[in-house]
Amino acid sequence: MNELSYVFFRNFAPQFKKKRSMTDEKIKRERPRDVDIRAAIDVLKQGGTILYPTDTIWGIGCDATNPEAVKKVFEIKRREDSKALICLVDSPGRLQRYVRNVPDVAWDIIDLATKPTTVILNGVTGLAPNLLAEDGSVGLRVTSEVFSQQLCYRFQKAVVSTSANISGEPSPQTFADISDEIKNAVDYVCLSRQRDTSRHEPSSIIKLSPSGEVTIIRR
Repeated sequence: MNELSYVFFRNFAPQFKKKRSMTDEKIKRERPRDVDIRAAIDVLKQGGTILYPTDTIWGIGCDATNPEAVKKVFEIKRREDSKALICLVDSPGRLQRYVRNVPDVAWDIIDLATKPTTVILNGVTGLAPNLLAEDGSVGLRVTSEVFSQQLCYRFQKAVVSTSANISGEPSPQTFADISDEIKNAVDYVCLSRQRDTSRHEPSSIIKLSPSGEVTIIRR
């Protein structure tokens, strides 16, 4: 080792070693969630169903562009496929990919909402036909919760999000409230936030007409 190299390592190597150690610790802390998300995405890509935490209550999810996967969700919930399902996206840009003309008021609602808010929009494209309402509309929500946002971002598609219960039964507010029947019916149960005991409520739902007329479905 020449003199210049010796001076460099003596003065700076300890700092690099410390930074690498801090990065390693950060990776260790993040790894369980990252592994969880990758496992969930693998299932979604194969047309499977997942049970996952969202910005509201726990949801049953699948690839929102895959009709066969959507059919499985209806079967798990024992729900008529004439009823629409809500989908999550990671950003306003992703939402715009699925709706031909988004009314200006939709962006105002998304930007100003103080709680998770689902907007029902018409002119849908690129989503499974069997998750749409009879009028062709769909409920979309931009999630800001870390797990579900990263899931949607890495999957690069909309993900179905419907309450983790049999149709007609109360919506579970925590993971512990979810029945074994639902847990056993999905293909993958996410590990993240299972110990979260805080109570959560479903989102607000606002329906928008193509002209921008606002109808509040659920506050």
